[in-house]
Amino acid sequence: MDEHDDTPTAIGIDIGGTKIAGALVDGAGRITHREQVATPADDTTAIIEATATLVTTLTEAAEGPVEGIGIACAAFVDARAGHVWFAPNLPWRDLDLAAEVASRVDREVVVENDANAAARGEYRFGAGSDCDDMLPGDGRDRRRRRLHQRRPPRAGAFGIGGEVGHIVLDPSGPRCGCGNAGCLEVFASGTALVRNARELVTSPSPLGEALRARCGGDPDALTGHDITELAREGDGASIELLDELGTRLGQGIASICAVLDPGRIAIGGGVADAGDLLIGPTRTAFAKHLIGRGHRPSPEIVPATLGNDAGIVGAATIAREGRA
Repeated sequence: MDEHDDTPTAIGIDIGGTKIAGALVDGAGRITHREQVATPADDTTAIIEATATLVTTLTEAAEGPVEGIGIACAAFVDARAGHVWFAPNLPWRDLDLAAEVASRVDREVVVENDANAAARGEYRFGAGSDCDDMLPGDGRDRRRRRLHQRRPPRAGAFGIGGEVGHIVLDPSGPRCGCGNAGCLEVFASGTALVRNARELVTSPSPLGEALRARCGGDPDALTGHDITELAREGDGASIELLDELGTRLGQGIASICAVLDPGRIAIGGGVADAGDLLIGPTRTAFAKHLIGRGHRPSPEIVPATLGNDAGIVGAATIAREGRA
């Protein structure tokens, strides 16, 4: 029997710009029941109400007691207070999210940044489950000694630290949702991949022929999955787009390692589905830009294993283990 099988179920919620996904997660990090609703993205109160309703639905679906409720969201979060300072893709400014949801479900609620929640999920049950020190996605270094604190660790003075995706690579680059220009996130993300591919579709370049054919000439119909599939089929433009993204990602990770020095780096998110088409260029650029290269141990770069469930699993894990 798994050592976690007798651990009570917890609820994990991932609030995104288009959907609010939630699940029951057991003590082994397994999802046993899912629910999902659309995000009423322009109405803060409606988002809170939809989240509370989803928590109630999941609680009623549980076969036993629910040990904790964790919420992951793309925002600057003071995890100890459950307070959201700013969310780039939602109308949240200075919001006591944990308290708002808790008052509606009559249960304590834990809130964490979505990338940090995904990091916790991967570290506990995914790509980092067998290592002591890992940098996952847009998260920060998580060490085993922190896993059983009553509250999630606070990142800096205001809970906003660890936003490595907002390290500026090129101030003349595209504008980021955080307000700055040229952040790592705008060069090395699924959103960046699709943006660059759509630009190629609307250009007169013959390189975009396969991409135009895949979306029927409508750039808005093109998805990251389309680009990955075309790259696997040998389309040169799609391969080049993933190579460019991986190169930027490798450069950014090398800079981050100068500060955090993790033992392992896990690449997650939808774009990680490209596998070696992305991981290969990432490793190459990382090796080229890592400080002290050739004269120091080098961390391994691996794909994350929990996929889009990482944030949900991590949020539930933080809620449960924060009560231990």
